[in-house]
Amino acid sequence: MVFTLRDAIDILIVAYVVYRVIRSIQGTRATTLVKGLAVIFASSVVARALSLRTVSWLLDQATTLVLVALPIVFYPELRRALEEIGRGQLFRWPSLRGLDREEADLDAVCKAVATMSARRVGALIAFQRQTGLHEYIETGVRLDALVSAELITNIFEPGVPLHDGGVVIAGDRILSAACVFPLTDARLSGGLGTRHKAAVGLSEQTDAVVVVVSEETGVISLAAGGSLRRYLTEGRLKEQLAHYLRGGERSEGK
Repeated sequence: MVFTLRDAIDILIVAYVVYRVIRSIQGTRATTLVKGLAVIFASSVVARALSLRTVSWLLDQATTLVLVALPIVFYPELRRALEEIGRGQLFRWPSLRGLDREEADLDAVCKAVATMSARRVGALIAFQRQTGLHEYIETGVRLDALVSAELITNIFEPGVPLHDGGVVIAGDRILSAACVFPLTDARLSGGLGTRHKAAVGLSEQTDAVVVVVSEETGVISLAAGGSLRRYLTEGRLKEQLAHYLRGGERSEGK
């Protein structure tokens, strides 16, 4: 059998589709479900190899039930994939942002945070890294807007419908506002409130970096890897964000 150019194209297309599917479910509950499916299938192969008839029969029945339930369990992911296909995003190669654009976005975010800090306006801003935040994005109001200091400050303005909850930023886009983040079970010092608990909680469960502005004191904090760094200046905040968003490791200590 001769390997032809057509075979190579066929393999590349399949590999790219699988890659995009993995990217679309990365960081969601679907990831855990996929791991569970892998365990069931692997167990079934081992049971057949060892001629464990009863175990094989049970695993076959479980596999059938799982396959029937998949469209229901993965409904949000399937819907999102179909929406991406409709918008032509599934087969669009991920764009790379220039350093100038990244620098401008960081400046905009840090400027907005400094403004809110001076006015003691509470804020909660999460930056998506490698782990997807789709399940948290879905809890808020979709925006899909370019990052700007004016938009961020308007979102958190007291009395505005979107000011409660968190904002999720990925790349140069503000994806969603008024999002609900998981709260940490850890006890935070200094009587820190719900925003700080949500920031630490999200950074514990994902690799997201989360900026918090205290409504009571105006103090700027940064949560990463389950740790919280407080009393940051605008310049120090930009340095920390640039470090993490450009591949820096999670913080190991407070």
